[in-house]
Amino acid sequence: MAAAKKAVLGPLVGAVDQGTSSTRFLVFNSKTAELLSHHQVEIKQEFPREGWVEQDPKEILQSVYECIEKTCEKLGQLNIDISNIKAIGVSNQRETTVVWDKLTGEPLYNAVVWLDLRTQSTVENLSKRIPGNNNFVKSKTGLPLSTYFSAVKLRWLLDNVRKVQKAVEENRALFGTIDSWLIWSLTGGVNGGVHCTDVTNASRTMLFNIHSLEWDKELCEFFGIPMEILPNVRSSSEIYGLMKISHSLKAGALEGVPISGCLGDQSAALVGQMCFQDGQAKNTYGTGCFLLCNTGHKCVFSEHGLLTTVAYKLGRDKPVYYALEGSVAIAGAVIRWLRDNLGIIKSSEEIEKLAKEVGTSYGCYFVPAFSGLYAPYWEPSARGIICGLTQFTNKCHIAFAALEAVCFQTREILDAMNRDCGIPLSHLQVDGGMTSNKILMQLQADILYIPVVKPSMPETTALGAAMAAGAAEGVGVWSLEPEDLSAVTMERFEPQINAEESEIRYSTWKKAVMKSMGWVTTQSPESGDPSIFCSLPLGFFIVSSMVMLIGARYISGIP
Repeated sequence: MAAAKKAVLGPLVGAVDQGTSSTRFLVFNSKTAELLSHHQVEIKQEFPREGWVEQDPKEILQSVYECIEKTCEKLGQLNIDISNIKAIGVSNQRETTVVWDKLTGEPLYNAVVWLDLRTQSTVENLSKRIPGNNNFVKSKTGLPLSTYFSAVKLRWLLDNVRKVQKAVEENRALFGTIDSWLIWSLTGGVNGGVHCTDVTNASRTMLFNIHSLEWDKELCEFFGIPMEILPNVRSSSEIYGLMKISHSLKAGALEGVPISGCLGDQSAALVGQMCFQDGQAKNTYGTGCFLLCNTGHKCVFSEHGLLTTVAYKLGRDKPVYYALEGSVAIAGAVIRWLRDNLGIIKSSEEIEKLAKEVGTSYGCYFVPAFSGLYAPYWEPSARGIICGLTQFTNKCHIAFAALEAVCFQTREILDAMNRDCGIPLSHLQVDGGMTSNKILMQLQADILYIPVVKPSMPETTALGAAMAAGAAEGVGVWSLEPEDLSAVTMERFEPQINAEESEIRYSTWKKAVMKSMGWVTTQSPESGDPSIFCSLPLGFFIVSSMVMLIGARYISGIP
């Protein structure tokens, strides 16, 4: 019997989407933007001490290989010829910091994740050296001095990890965010791997001048970072290098395919949502929550706690676009916390079922400030609280309050953005894994009191990386001309409560936020003192929640 004929499709483009919680490899048809196949692997997070968040860079790299291999197998089963894959894009969790040895290819320490808080005392010490009337760090980078960004994580590694210090002294060390680590590894690693990053990821390090689009000597001196360990900065859409397949990867057909797109995940989602016009905005619901508004060719500096960042630069000779960004540290991470730490759900999908059972938080409010509060407060002393509890409160109300917390945090960001831009958004474009939760989407429309619009294909982060890769000079299989961009079908959620009720709920949330602040007064997570945890309300809450839940089961007659 003749072998099944391979389906002939237009040129295909692959995208590595390496997020905080998982890695995916997705393959799109460049002519229709249709998602043909994908594979996903969850990534472990390690919490070696209170406030510390780490990941294994080798596990991340292995997960990329596994996702590529499994996706190629699935394409084969669909009779789709993987030799049609003409380019690969990379999108990544942004500020997460890796230092590795360029001679052995081995990481010199775990990746320090963007959520990590160990650098709080580093931030405090550095902030004392910034003159009050001349915040040169913020004016050059668009960022507040915070534990969030890569420079302070890198400073901590240089101060505390002997292997890193020694490798720097011996000129063996390379630094990068996850995109740099992946591109270097996928283009050959120790055998000629390309050490680069793109402007969007560089703009999240606090070492990059967003006006000149170069590493900044003054900033590197301020943080004490040797410039020779930094990657070369490129545009978001150009050929960086060609895939060199590791011996551990069977999908040899991708050998020699150009890696030609690179965007930090939030910029990738902005591109994937086609927010190419000044004033267009999107909100991504992942581990954290990130609202970006395209401000065109001009840097808009926020008066209300937002970041100024590079949105994208789609080609070496193309202009740079900027964005205002509101960053929320904990969104999907709160669902994972309810699953892994409290055990009140077995899978992330269950939260929608629990919330639907009650349809209200019954006056319970959850502020998930596990890593302090990001925009618009930038308050590292905050910690997670759940308040408004009564004997009537059960796990369904807590689940509902967790979803509401994501929506309230987004409302705070949107309010700040509207004040900075002066033109309120008429609707909010959304994407990310959590948008499959219909209760969350309806809640978001109710709390914002504007429609929430979701594309039927939610993988916009990967799509943005694929678009950048396919459009690169020398690849040219994806047109970014407005008339060529595929029309996207949307699902729309209209507000269903009255504005007054929405305002009452929001103002009560603000009261809860105020109560979450100032919990950590004598902070130094760097000491690793376990007694710190005992002083936190979150630690107390975990115990009290367990007692409450056991009590609720007892009252209900559940053994």
